[in-house]
Amino acid sequence: MLQNDTPITPELVASHGLKPDEYQRILDLIGREPTLTELGIFSAMWNEHCSYKSSKKWLRTLPTTGPRVICGPGENAGVVDIDDGQAIIFKMESHNHPSFIEPYQGAATGVGGILRDVFTMGARPIAAMNALRFGSADHPKTRHLVSGVVSGVGGYGNSFGVPTVGGEVNFHARYNGNILVNAFAAGLADADKIFYSKAEGVGLPVVYLGSKTGRDGVGGATMASAEFDDSIEEKRPTVQVGDPFSEKLLLEACLELMKTGAIIAIQDMGAAGLTCSAVEMGAKGDLGIELDLDKVPCREAGMSAYEMMLSESQERMLMVLRPEQEKEAEAIFVKWGLDFAIVGYTTDDLRFRVLHKGEEVANLPIKDLGDQAPEYDRPFVRRPAPAVIPASDIPEPNDYAEALLKIVSSPDMASRRWVWEQYDHLIQGNTAQRPGGDAAVVRVEGQPNKALAFSLDVSPRYCEADPFEGGKQAIAECWRNITAVGALPLAATDNLNFGNPEKPEIMGQFVGAIEGIGAACRALDFPIVSGNVSLYNETNGVGILPTPAIGGVGLLSEIDRMATVAFKADGDVVLLIGRDGTHLGQSIYLREILGREEGAPPPVDLAEERRVGDFVRSLIQGHFVSACHDISDGGLMVALAEMAMAGDLGATIKLPESAATPHGFLFGEDQARYVVTVSPALVDAITASAAEAGIDLRILGTVGGTTLDVADFATISVAKLRQGHENWFPAFMAGSA
Repeated sequence: MLQNDTPITPELVASHGLKPDEYQRILDLIGREPTLTELGIFSAMWNEHCSYKSSKKWLRTLPTTGPRVICGPGENAGVVDIDDGQAIIFKMESHNHPSFIEPYQGAATGVGGILRDVFTMGARPIAAMNALRFGSADHPKTRHLVSGVVSGVGGYGNSFGVPTVGGEVNFHARYNGNILVNAFAAGLADADKIFYSKAEGVGLPVVYLGSKTGRDGVGGATMASAEFDDSIEEKRPTVQVGDPFSEKLLLEACLELMKTGAIIAIQDMGAAGLTCSAVEMGAKGDLGIELDLDKVPCREAGMSAYEMMLSESQERMLMVLRPEQEKEAEAIFVKWGLDFAIVGYTTDDLRFRVLHKGEEVANLPIKDLGDQAPEYDRPFVRRPAPAVIPASDIPEPNDYAEALLKIVSSPDMASRRWVWEQYDHLIQGNTAQRPGGDAAVVRVEGQPNKALAFSLDVSPRYCEADPFEGGKQAIAECWRNITAVGALPLAATDNLNFGNPEKPEIMGQFVGAIEGIGAACRALDFPIVSGNVSLYNETNGVGILPTPAIGGVGLLSEIDRMATVAFKADGDVVLLIGRDGTHLGQSIYLREILGREEGAPPPVDLAEERRVGDFVRSLIQGHFVSACHDISDGGLMVALAEMAMAGDLGATIKLPESAATPHGFLFGEDQARYVVTVSPALVDAITASAAEAGIDLRILGTVGGTTLDVADFATISVAKLRQGHENWFPAFMAGSA
């Protein structure tokens, strides 16, 4: 075991993820060589995962405020007003590297960490989602990773007692060496009872709460800020181990303590554990912190100061407490069977002191640990936008019905039922719309008519082809999915997954995506209130597809006006709202039927998104619509098939004369479009209303029968579509796909 007086060599500095110039910056700041513990502290605070040193400049350009935003980025999670004195608190974070090394615990602790971010601020978690991206379905490791990650997500969320209500699962060869596991959580709180991490007051107790500290996860944040190579298995000890039952106890104990008024500040021990939580609490309050590691509850004997400061053991919190309520607070945690220990005090000298076995093992300027972290304006190269491929230059399918069946049975488009049925999506009894629709819907406890909608979206192939349009589309798709259930989109969180930012072409992807996200957020009044950046997602120099995942929240003030995707009744009229499909570049059709990934992605007209979306939402809220589905991957044809399968009803569709190319109209992925079904008696009124608003509307046909019949092009039974759609995932996991 390395000791605190271990000589600091260039090799040791490099192993901590610090560049020579960054180490020189440390020497200049403290005027001496750091101890081993101090080097570890700097490594934890200055790595990419904690300091955002490559992304800060660009993150500042995102819109983060709005009339409903109570708290934007900078705290554990974002806070948004949802009326009636209530707030929704939510965030998304990555656990990519740990989940590739050890899929069950990596995914499980990703869920645990994001849940703590939410309840640290005083919210009871009401919903979880996840965005999972794996390598090619035929890669030898993919099935193992899918099994472990899905088991980890379900194992933690189900045991903790939060419904997992939605998300994404996708496959692509570019994730073969670096999967993505992005976890989202949302919780409900009183808007006037939010808890923050800023410490206030000198000489106040710093209290350790929750589970004991072990050696699991030591150096996890630093590991998450580096590329992988062939030594990946050696990093297994940096993965944390989760205990959802302890976290449930921690939730209940924290919420009970919060009612007493004893808490001045509270912070989750997440990435970089005790180091990051203590430094952030003190620095935000312009205070110093002194910690005595001899008081830290440990589950392993002989832990060094270095190990304790860098451990990422789970289910732990740090708190600044009102001293007169110390006994009251301790009694609550003892009752819940959790550790409660005063491990330090706030000071007025802006120093971060760490004591161990009577010796001072660290004494650093606390503000400099965060404020003086390196911030890079990395060079970037914008990739030229690819040329648009006209639909007329792309061959039609030989058989439209077989093409549709192949698409809905493909790895990216098949039903995810195998996944979400392993999650408890009904626990707490408030889930109003299960996984499989456009957005999940969860009733708000205590408000019989009010509900919240949640969606999580991004199309990485679009971002690869054109980062700016791809970033716009990720926001627009999330906003559209929330709109499609009838909810008003309120705000979003992001999880920006990219490769090595030291490569100008990768940094160019990041910059372009941020610019697109910002433009869409401003146009749609959809601010970013929290988020996470995950860089260095590469293995042996091969980077992932740029994947800026967006999680959004919307408000349904009257849940009985909620829309779903399923066809409802024979005779309902099928309407296309928005422009005709024309764009096949980067489409699922192009990839799955013709084996090509090329061309420009569909452009996103943000003004059109706003106009069409607001119109569709008004129809839903006016009780004019019996079903609604936004058009995205696979275009109109897939949207119709999904509505038919959800409702176990067919439809007869006829292409309008405006359809320039049949396959472009049916499989084009043009944006700002929805399919709705309405009663025949309402068609004239809706058509007139659309004309008055300048909204494109086409009457496509009627619901009914057992087949999806697209006149002159395809006839296929709903049962056959469902068989292909539902069977792929179970067959894949059984090894027979």
